[in-house]
Amino acid sequence: MVRTHKDLDVWKLGIELVEKIYKATIGFPKEEIYGLTSQMRRAAVSIPSNIAEGAARNSEKEFIQFLYISLGSLSELETQVIIANKIGYLDSLDMINSIEILRKKLLNFIKYVKTKIK
Repeated sequence: MVRTHKDLDVWKLGIELVEKIYKATIGFPKEEIYGLTSQMRRAAVSIPSNIAEGAARNSEKEFIQFLYISLGSLSELETQVIIANKIGYLDSLDMINSIEILRKKLLNFIKYVKTKIK
């Protein structure tokens, strides 16, 4: 059986996070549709998208590069979640917890992929 990005836990967790972000941002003020709502959704979608794109690449080195892009998007999203919480749009405890779990798994996965290069 051929394994794809859809078999990866980090990709699955990324998809779950996208769903949470979309549901959470539905209630944001309409004036944020092109601001924080859009930025948070784009950052969230970028996480599993880059995992998928990296997995489809030819080499582990390229894959790692895309995993780091996902990690960057995750940090961007975390910052936006904190901002949304500070201005009263979002109760972020569950979201921050999901982000931290995904960050740990992503970092461990990067370490694992790096061992395949050596």
